[in-house]
Amino acid sequence: LGVLDELLKAIWHAFTALDVDKSGKVSKSQLKVLSHNLCTVMKIPHDPVALEEHFKDDDEGPVSTQGYMPYLNRFILDKVQDNFDRVDFNRMCWTLCARKNLNRNHLLISDEDAFKIWCIFNFLSEDRYPLVIVTEEIEYFLRKLTEAMGGSWIEEKFEDYKGQLSSKQQCLTVWELIELVGMGHFSKGMDRQTLSMGINEVFQELILDVLKQGYMMKKGHKRKNWTERWFLLRPSSISYYVSEDLAEKKGDILLDGNCCVESLPDKEGKKCLFFVKCSDKSFEISASDKKKKQEWIQAIQTCISLLKVGRPAPHREARQKRRDLRQKQQAEQEQLELRMRELQTANENKQRELEAMRKKLEEAAANSAEEERRRLQTQNELEDLYRAEMEKEKMVRLQMEEQVAQKSSELEQYLQRVRELEDMYHRLEEALEDERQARQDEETVRKLQARLLEEEAAKHSELEQIHLRQQQAISQTQAEKEELERERLAKEDALRSAMQQLQQLEIERQEALEQYEEVMKKLKDAANNTKSWKDKVARHEGLIRLIQPGSKGPQKITNWGPAAFTETELSLREKDWQERKNRPTQTQ
Repeated sequence: LGVLDELLKAIWHAFTALDVDKSGKVSKSQLKVLSHNLCTVMKIPHDPVALEEHFKDDDEGPVSTQGYMPYLNRFILDKVQDNFDRVDFNRMCWTLCARKNLNRNHLLISDEDAFKIWCIFNFLSEDRYPLVIVTEEIEYFLRKLTEAMGGSWIEEKFEDYKGQLSSKQQCLTVWELIELVGMGHFSKGMDRQTLSMGINEVFQELILDVLKQGYMMKKGHKRKNWTERWFLLRPSSISYYVSEDLAEKKGDILLDGNCCVESLPDKEGKKCLFFVKCSDKSFEISASDKKKKQEWIQAIQTCISLLKVGRPAPHREARQKRRDLRQKQQAEQEQLELRMRELQTANENKQRELEAMRKKLEEAAANSAEEERRRLQTQNELEDLYRAEMEKEKMVRLQMEEQVAQKSSELEQYLQRVRELEDMYHRLEEALEDERQARQDEETVRKLQARLLEEEAAKHSELEQIHLRQQQAISQTQAEKEELERERLAKEDALRSAMQQLQQLEIERQEALEQYEEVMKKLKDAANNTKSWKDKVARHEGLIRLIQPGSKGPQKITNWGPAAFTETELSLREKDWQERKNRPTQTQ
């Protein structure tokens, strides 16, 4: 951290103290006083009109920190040289802010000790505003203070305190730090003087860069006598005073990379000797004991080594390392948080995609359910239609069976009539010769009728096959119903065509019946010509008439009509007729 950054922290406290209403702005009159005091304590020539010239274009209102910073940099900080007392500078800024913010009630420390804690806070605080000190630096300061007081550090006690800081983002302001130390939370069992001495020791190390201090004997350069002096070791010098109150300074030993420190053997009655050799002179010093001697040699050698490589004081280097480590950890934490946010965003996107997919699946399931409902509805409608058709066909079949039963009854009646007329058969033998020609014509008509009936039977058989196929098609799976429906429609078209053909055959059969009636009329005319049987035929009027067809199989047509007798009955009657015919001949 540069010198200007350290100065800015103290100036920030002063500026904030002048901001009474906490608006972030300070009046120009107060800034004039602050600027004059800063220039005085830092030994900078003060230009009383520079502030007015800098803000001449602004209104008469107060000035913010952003407005004051350009003036502060240009007219004060850019002119700073290392020729002023840092303690006086810090004390001036402390005086401005302590009057407003320091609460002295119940504090175990003096204002001077509070000022030193304020300086230590500025040294250890983070380089961001408003200024705060993080727990790591609080622990570092409290450890130093405990060691300076000769106490033992209790880790568990500080961990408990850290747990209480969680709600405050793990940091403290300067006034909270002063209250923490001043209330004696971590110095119980220590008196006020011990606490004050510990604060002073930490202040001297961290702020005044005093790496080591204590009484030792020094040999004079002129009189060669040994005199007790109070020594202060800083990174680039060793100062010695008459006493520890630092009221009278006797001289400095300036250190650089070419200096060295070595141990000396005991001589002249002095023990624990060592000397510091510089480019122009050497200094012989006697410590109180061997331990102090070794500590001083080690501390001086450390300063010389740091000066050789151009490194800062150990406590400043350690502070910078801690800050770098925190920044690195913060960057890693930010990177981790960024990664977590990216993962969370990716997860949210994936969740949205899954939600969209779920909605699509639900829509697809709903559409599928709707399609299934429609399919089932269509299937039920088709099944209802098929059942209606089946019921219709069943009714037609029942009607046909009733008609067949009626025809069968009529046939029985007709057969009974035929049996009554059988005994007259042998009496019409002579008429058969005259009717032979008519029978030939009748045979021709019968063949035609038989052919028509065969075709009609074939059509009926075909209709039955179509009907059977339709019933088989109904039992097939729903996936084939649409195709079967088309086939059924085609078959219905074929059925209608067959029905038309059947109707045509019926018409032809009627025509054949009409021809048959003409033949029968001729046969009747021929029978009328048989004079010997005229009276008998008259008594049995209606014997020769149109006989309706019976079964649809091959039939014989006789003068009794088509299908009057079966083959067996006809052969038996013919045999009986021959026997009767032969009897008169044998009698003669």
